[in-house]
Amino acid sequence: MGIVAGLDSAPDFTRIVVCDADTGAVLRQGYAPHPVEGAEGSSRPSDVDPQAWLLSLGEAAGGGLLEGVQAIGVSAQQNALVPLDPQGNTVRPAMVGGDKRAQVAAADLIDALGGREAWAQAVGCVPQAAQPVTKLRWLAKTEPENAVRTAVLMQAHDWLVWQLLGRPVRRTTDRGGASGTGYWSAATGAYRGDLVELALGHQAMLPEVIGPSDAAGTTPEGLLISAGTGETMAAAFGLGIGLGDAVVSLGASGSVMAVHPEALVDQTGMITSLADATGMHLPVVTTLNAVRTLRGTAELLGLPDLESLSDLAMKSTPGAHGLVLLPYLEGERTPSLPHTAGTLAGLRRESMKAEHLARAAFEGMLCGLADALDVLRGRGVEVRRVFLLGAAAELPAVQAAAPALFGVQVVVPQPADYGAIGAARQAAWALGTSQGTLDPRTPPAWQGPAAQILEPGEELAVGQAVRQQFVSVREQTHPGAFRP
Repeated sequence: MGIVAGLDSAPDFTRIVVCDADTGAVLRQGYAPHPVEGAEGSSRPSDVDPQAWLLSLGEAAGGGLLEGVQAIGVSAQQNALVPLDPQGNTVRPAMVGGDKRAQVAAADLIDALGGREAWAQAVGCVPQAAQPVTKLRWLAKTEPENAVRTAVLMQAHDWLVWQLLGRPVRRTTDRGGASGTGYWSAATGAYRGDLVELALGHQAMLPEVIGPSDAAGTTPEGLLISAGTGETMAAAFGLGIGLGDAVVSLGASGSVMAVHPEALVDQTGMITSLADATGMHLPVVTTLNAVRTLRGTAELLGLPDLESLSDLAMKSTPGAHGLVLLPYLEGERTPSLPHTAGTLAGLRRESMKAEHLARAAFEGMLCGLADALDVLRGRGVEVRRVFLLGAAAELPAVQAAAPALFGVQVVVPQPADYGAIGAARQAAWALGTSQGTLDPRTPPAWQGPAAQILEPGEELAVGQAVRQQFVSVREQTHPGAFRP
């Protein structure tokens, strides 16, 4: 069918992979960091001049990397709000990431619509500081002149696609990107313009939401550009996950997402109901404490790195001699305990050893993520296997405990930029659809990633006992934490 490319514009870098459109085999790659300078006129790390994304893209694509490429897909950081004036110029720098400036705005929006349940029913998620809808509210309250000038709303991947196409009149996005805005419903497939007005103070032009296999357009040189999507959806597509699969991501905070055929409405706000890049749905549950739990424990024990903490934990045994760590060190989002602290339970003379605390840290982190998995299971989401992502997924202590605590097969994929691979796969789908060689309802069947497979095995019963002890301590210290 040809050659395609996937572009992943992450917060700090741009990575490009060039792939065989039929098999997904990576033929060549490019990389460039984003310019270190902040947005012009601003020292705020959450303000970024979008031109930096283009500069990085150009550098990553240098040296003839895209020679012979017929289609490009774009993945980009989610929640980056790019406000434009009627002429298509940026009103102010893009607001990116989990912008803490918008925390008060999130609370204002929740109250303005009548509470968390009203938001869950409207768009499948409750406003959070990172979301574009909340940033709009902050803009209206804090920079009213810029809010008045804002006529068009785009996200990072929308804006990059639009730029690659030469800034056409038509602006597009995909279901995945739209579902994270806070003003598009994955359940109805429609924008809620009234929520834009509630946040911004007036209506604004929104990108057209096109289908997963649709093309956003073609450049004057004949290069097809696919719909693009957010980094979470692109990574899921690059991994090739489907029904029965969940992805557990180990960052400083943790997230659990799974493919599901329906949009979920969760009045507690623990589930964010996103759409994926294939036409399905991608419910996500987030915890605040994942690898930060391990780093904090390593610092407490005077260890230089997580590898040393893992080695120490492996000297203990499942259950950590009765030690249970509730890892709510930054408060917690799942369960919703924003003002709580961590708890260490089960201290006895024989358990007061460094290796048992190290083991309890790993088990506590993973049990917290197992709680997040159970939130999805409790809403009918099937989980037959778990893909474990992040550098910490390679640690022996994680791999030893995760299968038994999660209760299913665990897949640890070989490290790769799955966001860029997912974007390339989307480009192959759009290219094949345009050529009539692929069904627009069925993505190209690329080979899955090389991975290590871990089974629960005979450790399952022990792992589930450890999990039950964790749940028991959680219920004693925070009774009813998972009840609406």
